[in-house]
Amino acid sequence: MKYTTEGIHITADLWSIDPSIIKNNVLLAALAKNAAKMSGATIVSAQCKEFQPYGMTAVILLSESHLSIHSYPEKSFIAIDCYTCGEKTDPELAIHHFISSLKPLKAYVRKLKRGAGMIRDMPIKMKLDPAGCIKSLT
Repeated sequence: MKYTTEGIHITADLWSIDPSIIKNNVLLAALAKNAAKMSGATIVSAQCKEFQPYGMTAVILLSESHLSIHSYPEKSFIAIDCYTCGEKTDPELAIHHFISSLKPLKAYVRKLKRGAGMIRDMPIKMKLDPAGCIKSLT
């Protein structure tokens, strides 16, 4: 098997999520695992930490790297980070799954190419406005 240092790193800030969804830590953890699987990644382990009075962090360790989610219900905000190496995964599919499931009013997404020298921005398949906010899903 040929290994590479090159990977795709996608970050997403999701705003104005339904309070009944963003406070459901069990749902968010399951969503993170499903998103990782949808990207084509192999889950090695998953860790979740709930905070009081609310909020959570989930980290999904992947054979290909990682996926993390941090919820801030008091701000109606979720931060997502998905980094995968190799050619068999597509972390953008994971981010798309989060956005289509959580239905935020605003979603800001950035896609980076890493591990090949300088970190560089890459185009994403989802349509963005000039501020980097999702316009519509394709």
